[in-house]
Amino acid sequence: MSAVNITNVAILDNPAPFLSPFQFEISYECVVSLKDDIEWKLIYVGSAEDETYDQLLESVLVGPVNVGNYRFVLQADPPDPSKIREEDIIGVTVLLLTCSYMGQEFIRVGYYVNNDYDNEQLREEPPQKVLLDRVQRNILTDKPRVTKFPINFHPEETEHSEQPAASPPEQPAEINDQEQLPPQEQPAESNEQNKIPPPSPSPSLDKPE
Repeated sequence: MSAVNITNVAILDNPAPFLSPFQFEISYECVVSLKDDIEWKLIYVGSAEDETYDQLLESVLVGPVNVGNYRFVLQADPPDPSKIREEDIIGVTVLLLTCSYMGQEFIRVGYYVNNDYDNEQLREEPPQKVLLDRVQRNILTDKPRVTKFPINFHPEETEHSEQPAASPPEQPAEINDQEQLPPQEQPAESNEQNKIPPPSPSPSLDKPE
């Protein structure tokens, strides 16, 4: 059983201009207190054929991780267009939201992203050079793909245990995305008790980091 479960992700300001920041309001529950912080990452897949074009948009550590329900807003800069091949800017790509504990990724949420011009004439007759200020991104929030990975949330207990070595890890389990992350276009009302302190100082949705 996972110690941390995502209960909802609301994507703010969507659709939005390609060059505007991303904002994800993430709600999650912690069922077991953890010793260390958890790490959230947002990754933009720049090319379906070459993962070297992937861009890590943001990485934050969140803690302390005690039993309870939490909500925070993860904000990230847009991808650097100079690091994306021009032919890959327009079209469909993938955005990955991941969460890890002590370097072990235990959940991944993948979203398809459609980038296109905001003007019908430009869509029908695209210019030879991409006009970035006219490109609009639309994150398809209705069908995120959620994958969970079994990890050891308490490695310190394993180190001091005299039990035999654990059996080989299970394969990642694909989760019913509609049950885990119901679509939500608008953010939930603010709840001070659910807010955590500020974080410390292919396309294929199965694409690895």
